[in-house]
Amino acid sequence: MGKQRIVILGAGLAGLSAAWHLQNKGIECLVFEKEPDVGGLCRSRRIKGFTFDCDGHLLHFKNKYAMQMVKRLLKGGLLPHERSAWIHSFGMLGRYPFQANLCFFPKEIARECLLEFLKTRQSEQDEPPVNFLKWIRSSFGKGIARHFMIPYNSKFWTVPLEDMTSAWTGNFIPQPKPSEIVKGFFAENRHRFGYNSTFWYPRQAGIGQLAQAFGRQLRNISRNSPVTRIDLEKKEITVGRRNKFGFDALISTMPLPELAKIIHPMPAGTRRMFGKLRWNSIFNLNLGIKGACQPGRHWIYFPHKEYIFFRVGFFHNFSAGTAPAGNSAIYTEVAYSKERPVDKSSLVQRIIKDLSACGILSKDNKLAVLDINDIKYGYPIYDKNYSHATGAIKRFLSRNQITVCGRYGSWQYMSMEDAILDGKNAAAKFKR
Repeated sequence: MGKQRIVILGAGLAGLSAAWHLQNKGIECLVFEKEPDVGGLCRSRRIKGFTFDCDGHLLHFKNKYAMQMVKRLLKGGLLPHERSAWIHSFGMLGRYPFQANLCFFPKEIARECLLEFLKTRQSEQDEPPVNFLKWIRSSFGKGIARHFMIPYNSKFWTVPLEDMTSAWTGNFIPQPKPSEIVKGFFAENRHRFGYNSTFWYPRQAGIGQLAQAFGRQLRNISRNSPVTRIDLEKKEITVGRRNKFGFDALISTMPLPELAKIIHPMPAGTRRMFGKLRWNSIFNLNLGIKGACQPGRHWIYFPHKEYIFFRVGFFHNFSAGTAPAGNSAIYTEVAYSKERPVDKSSLVQRIIKDLSACGILSKDNKLAVLDINDIKYGYPIYDKNYSHATGAIKRFLSRNQITVCGRYGSWQYMSMEDAILDGKNAAAKFKR
C-alpha cells in the first residue's frame, strides 16, 4: 500500500497541531490556509507599539503533555498568572465567580441569592433539567439566576436559554460547594474556582507567538490558499480558482457551516443537518490607550444590558510587552447573532461611550489605536438539534475520509489546550 495523501484544511491551532504531530511521526501532509499567515484566531497584531490578539485567548492546562509541548515550542517564554477576574454589577465591582462572592454586592441582593440557593439544596431533583435555563435555576437558585446567570448568558449566547441544553456546562461554569457560597456571602472568597483560575500567556506579548512557533517547524503550509471545492467522488480539492490536489484523507478545521458550502456531492438529508447548526458571532474591538487602565485586573464581565459588551479584558496585565510603558492595551467583546443583531455602523462609538460610562476609561485616557476583529463564528450553540445534527454530519464526513477537529471543525466549545489535543488525536488516526 502506498503512502496516504493527507490534506489539512486550515492552519489554526488544531490544524497546526495535527500537522505537527503527523510530521513528528514521519508522515507528510499538505496544509492549506486561506489567510496570509497561520494561527486562525490564535493571531496577534502589532500596531504603533501595541500588541493585540484576535480577541482574548489564554492558555489553561489540565494535560501535562500539552503543557510540556507548548513550553518547548515557546522555549520557556511563558508566564503563569493567577486569575484576577471581576463582575461589574449594581454599579460596583465584585470578584468572579458571582455565586461564590456575594459579599461584594448589595446586602438585599446577596441575601436573596443565598436563600434561594439554599432552597435548591433542600429539594431533590427527580430528573435532570431539560434545558439550560432550568439547569441554571436548579443549580444556583432563582436569585443567582436572576441577578447574574440569566442576564449574562442571555447577553453572551444571544438566544433564549430555554432553547439550549446544558451539555457543555461541566468544564466551563464553576459550581462551588454550598459551603463556599455561604463563605462568599460573608467575606471575599479567593478559592480557585473554574478551569481558568490559573492561566498562561507568552512573556513577550501576543498569543500569536504560539501559532508562529508551530508554523516555523512545519513544512508544506500553503498560505493565501482558500479551498473552494471538495469533490468526494474524485477525492480532489480545488484551491483558489483552478489548482487541484488529490487526497486520500482530509483533516478539516474549517467551521462546519463553511465546509458545507464546498463539499460535492452532498445528500439532501445531510445538507438539512448542516442547516440546523447555530452559532453566535463576536465583535472584538481592541484599543490602545494612553495612560494606565485597571492595573492588576485581567478581565471584567458585564452581565446587564446597559453596557453593550459582555466582557472587557486587559492585555497589558497579561504581558507588559503588549503596550508601551505607562499605557494600556484592552479588548472588548460584543456578542451578536441572527436572533440578536447589532448596528455595526455605530458599534465602535457605543463601546467607547460605555467604557467611559462604566469607569474603565477616564478623562485622562486618550485613544491611540483602534483594531477591529469581526468574528463570524464565535461559539457553537448547544440547542436541541445540536447532538443529532453534529452526529449525523460527522458520520457522513467520516464515511468520506474526512476527519474534523478543533473548536470550529468539530463544532465544540473548546479551550486552546483542547484544540491542540484534538489536533493530536486527529493525527493519531494515521500510521506511517
